[in-house]
Amino acid sequence: MRIVIPLFDRFTPLDAVGPYEVLRFLPDAEIVFAAARPGPVRDVPAWLALTADAAFAEVGSCDVLVVPGGPGARGLLDDDELLGWIRRMHETSTWTTSVCTGSLLLGAAGLLAGLSATTHWGAADVLESFGAVYTAERVVFQGKLVTAAGVSSGIDMALALVARVAGQTTAEAIQLAIEYDPQPPYDAGSPAKAPQAAKDLLARGL
Repeated sequence: MRIVIPLFDRFTPLDAVGPYEVLRFLPDAEIVFAAARPGPVRDVPAWLALTADAAFAEVGSCDVLVVPGGPGARGLLDDDELLGWIRRMHETSTWTTSVCTGSLLLGAAGLLAGLSATTHWGAADVLESFGAVYTAERVVFQGKLVTAAGVSSGIDMALALVARVAGQTTAEAIQLAIEYDPQPPYDAGSPAKAPQAAKDLLARGL
């Protein structure tokens, strides 16, 4: 099973690494990180780099496409090279997925029109501008299209996808292997729950 994760400057690392850590356990998994050109690709503050194994032009197909998000995604919504490549991957993929604002790239590629989808809560209006129907769920399945909400929800998405591909027991075994047992110290993980002081701090910039 070939799993391809595209990278771009100013991506959010957990959007890519979270699903990677889950999906790598799938039987016969081959994971390829791709970018405009092979080599290191930097995250949001440019402190962390992941290495792209191949250029987009060198990757002609995949079984699973996982499109991460991050601040850099918004600058690529009219990037013909990336969007065209996403469309080509989707034509023959078994699953096309996104994490966080990666769904904006799916939307810009024309894949989400008329479908329910999710993204980071702060990008819901942009997602809907592409014809998608935003829903504030962690993971949304629409046929072979799967979108996950912000950042950490990519782990949930990957586990749900493993269950579809290899069965619930395999998904549960992977969840146990990575000890994914969320017990957050604060109940502030969504706009509906976060206290106003946290919202104000975020709005000013962390």
